[in-house]
Amino acid sequence: MTGTLFDLTFYLAAPFWALMIVGPRWRWTTRVIGSPWIALPPLLVYLALAPGDFAELWTVVSRPDLGVLREFLASAEGAAMIWAHLIAFDLFIGRWMYLDARRRGVPHLLLAPILVLTILLSPIGLLAYLLARTVTPGARRLHDREREDQPAQ
Repeated sequence: MTGTLFDLTFYLAAPFWALMIVGPRWRWTTRVIGSPWIALPPLLVYLALAPGDFAELWTVVSRPDLGVLREFLASAEGAAMIWAHLIAFDLFIGRWMYLDARRRGVPHLLLAPILVLTILLSPIGLLAYLLARTVTPGARRLHDREREDQPAQ
């Protein structure tokens, strides 16, 4: 069952990524991606896996230790659980990037490859997006307006 859940995890998130990358202006994309609940399918996989190894999971997260984490990830259950965690949070980050890019006017031709990069290497994808939004003129103007709206400290 663990292997099946592991295999299923990415496929539960893939349609949402496809909407953001291939159909960014389709009206259903805006509706679907507008909901933070798109992360629910991989989170359900995580929740299906967590109870079986909850004691070990709690040990890993409550007292971080590289050796304990390595052992946990070496198990099928631990690896599948972390995979579901990563897929859910990567999707949530991708959702934020998609919505933020639309709000800031970041061109989709710039965003699409960054979303693909985020699927594969999310920390690098997030960094690439943060850089892209600082060099995109419309995004920079919005950032400047937002800073002007902040109360002086």
